[in-house]
Amino acid sequence: MVDAARARKLADRIQQIVAEMLERRIKDPRLGFVTVTDTRITNDLRDATVYYTVYGSDGERAETAAALESAKGVIRSEVGRKTGVRHTPSITFVMDSLMENAAHIDDLLAQARAKDAEVARAAQGASPAGDANPYREPDSDEAEDDDLDEDEGGFDEQDAARDGEDGRSGRPSS
Repeated sequence: MVDAARARKLADRIQQIVAEMLERRIKDPRLGFVTVTDTRITNDLRDATVYYTVYGSDGERAETAAALESAKGVIRSEVGRKTGVRHTPSITFVMDSLMENAAHIDDLLAQARAKDAEVARAAQGASPAGDANPYREPDSDEAEDDDLDEDEGGFDEQDAARDGEDGRSGRPSS
């Protein structure tokens, strides 16, 4: 096994080499507008997976996949020459569904905005189902009655706080 930092550096270097080769050296007419999005390499540095996106239709994506498969040997030899590792990793090209996922998320967000606007329109003329203030507040008459009851009872929480544990006034016994 290899250090994860070294594997990440090698994966980044492979991504740069592959992108440069696709831009400058590979002249296959089937190759469409390709962007290398990510590269991942196994911990033993034997297999590298290169993720890519293609701008275009499904037919252009299929042609680009075929062009990448046919150029895999040339790309692997160039990766081995430029990286200088003892064993050149085998390369696998995988279509990255990043663009489709982003489009799907945009569609979901648009649907959520439409639902929010619909709820806002429905709530515009609405009124609460119950009282405007759903919390019970004592009436001013009830509050005065409560104060009178406490004074008449003779013993309240303040008296208990002043009395000690033994019932005598003053400090509690220790």
